[in-house]
Amino acid sequence: MDLTAIPWRTTRYPGVAVHFYASDERTGRVLALIRMDPGCGYPRHRHRGSEEVLVLQGGYRDEQGDYRAGTFVRHDDGSSHSPIALAGDGAVPCVLLALAHEGIALLGR
Repeated sequence: MDLTAIPWRTTRYPGVAVHFYASDERTGRVLALIRMDPGCGYPRHRHRGSEEVLVLQGGYRDEQGDYRAGTFVRHDDGSSHSPIALAGDGAVPCVLLALAHEGIALLGR
């Protein structure tokens, strides 16, 4: 997959962009690519329903640990976290394929 060819949409969060493949406002289900530049992150949020994430490039860290390219992560209904892309020498943007079954609720930063 050529990640540079993705039509990324910037977000209001510095260094974070998204590309939606599918979304359903009624259920909150979203299938999207999320890109976080090194050291940048997505605000703290709680999962409504489960979410599955595949780390395609780079990596991120949250309260539960570090996740690198090739890792599959499942976040359970009601769980919350604050993902931040790994930074440091040679760091690349973190790119995730995320399927949120019932969406998320933002809790702030």
